[in-house]
Amino acid sequence: MESGELILPGPGTSIGSKPAADGRGGWRAALYLVVVGFFERIGFYGVQGNLIMYLTGPLGMSTAAAAAGVNAWAGTVQVLPLVGALAADSHLGRYRAVVAAGVLYLLSLGMLTASSALQASPRHQGSSPPSTSTAWLAFFYVALYLLALAQGFHRPCAEALGADQFAPSDGDRSARESRSSYFNWFHFSISCGYAIATAVLSYVEDNVGWTVGFGACWATMVLYLAVFLLGTRRYRPEPPVDGRPFAETVRALTPRVFRRKGTTATERLLTPRPEEGEGLVAKLLPIWLTSLVFAAIMSQVFTLFTKQGSTMDRRIGAGTTLVVPPAALQCLVSVTFVAMLPVYDRVLVPLARRLTGHHAGVTTLQRVGAGMAVSGVAMVVAALVEARRLRIARDAGLVDRPDVAVPMSLWWVVPQYVLLGLAGVLGEVGLEEFFYDQVPDALRSVGLSLSLSAMGAGSYASSMLVWAIDLATRGSGESWFSNNLNRAHLDYFYWILAGLAAVEVAVFLHLSNRYVYRNKGEV
Repeated sequence: MESGELILPGPGTSIGSKPAADGRGGWRAALYLVVVGFFERIGFYGVQGNLIMYLTGPLGMSTAAAAAGVNAWAGTVQVLPLVGALAADSHLGRYRAVVAAGVLYLLSLGMLTASSALQASPRHQGSSPPSTSTAWLAFFYVALYLLALAQGFHRPCAEALGADQFAPSDGDRSARESRSSYFNWFHFSISCGYAIATAVLSYVEDNVGWTVGFGACWATMVLYLAVFLLGTRRYRPEPPVDGRPFAETVRALTPRVFRRKGTTATERLLTPRPEEGEGLVAKLLPIWLTSLVFAAIMSQVFTLFTKQGSTMDRRIGAGTTLVVPPAALQCLVSVTFVAMLPVYDRVLVPLARRLTGHHAGVTTLQRVGAGMAVSGVAMVVAALVEARRLRIARDAGLVDRPDVAVPMSLWWVVPQYVLLGLAGVLGEVGLEEFFYDQVPDALRSVGLSLSLSAMGAGSYASSMLVWAIDLATRGSGESWFSNNLNRAHLDYFYWILAGLAAVEVAVFLHLSNRYVYRNKGEV
């Protein structure tokens, strides 16, 4: 049975941004996916956001071992959306892929909740927890990687299915406007979910209990699946997928030496078509590559920005004992998303639309380029703030006292977080919309996964750059990334990223000006 048969087409199947006579498609259908994205981010980040604390706390792992485990798992999380997208676009269909994600979420989070309960129960009996049990650890890691697999199916397919509810016909301007607006509101929704997960569920896990926290994540996924299934009769019918085995689809993604008749949509992603003039991969790869610096800069929010803030005065006001956790400032990125996306969608886009005549105000590549430029400005600001922090540390005689907070308020780093949030509003959302729109209709999920993989590859690129600079500077004196940040030079690293961002913007402008959009309405 083809995936399209799960959502039976009615007699009035619609095109454009408005629902058909049978009520399918349009905003009424897409809003279900927006709400689904909100619940999914709460449940998923309720685990991911605090995972290292669980590994070093109840499981008793060392910091190094826990960091290695989290990094390995996070890398898998970045890769699996491509696998899930290929499975959906080649065989399952997006609807069934999201249902599979919901089932996997409930299974994996149920297993995590059970493993936490089993791990904690012996403590009430005065005995040691079974954290060293091979069978228990295997059960825990199976649950954790099932969670990653669920996210691999959900992340590209749910967002793509929501965008599919606005299927533009020839000359249908309103559908393109609605689809572009959908990406903005989808990210508004998941940013709200992320903020709640990091602020509320992390507190519950740290102060109430991990079993309660994981159980809350499971309950959130029950709502996720329930809301998605409630919208079934609202979604547009999916076009039939290729239906070919998944292994054959993966093999089709390798560059082919010989062409043959009867190629599928997946093969056409790599094969030049007469009306396109060149293969889609050849067109999209330069855009993908030039987004890696942007992605590397965005990854600093979760790494060096947090370390930088940990050395500063984190008290809330003078004479108070309330201290802001350095990682809490990551919420500023989500707050910026939540604050700016409605402004962008309801104020800036209509204004730009009047000036340019473009359905989205600006093209997707122009939006991405603006995000790249803002990320470079954020690095300049971060470098200046870090240079000031080092100067204050020297003046206060704290160079060799890393355990003492530098007398400089934590609020100095707020602008760099906000700027990267704004860069994400422009760049991250723009990249997702671009890759979604520029692949064949049957490969929308794969298109979104390409955008997600770029962000993951940028994180790896940042790690490699840090490793190379650390190796080079350690041999000639103090490392730029010394454990004593008062002797380190994160400011130099930020300047390097700012310089790379400037080069990236210049190259990106050249490529975007020459890029020929697959959809003529995007020009």
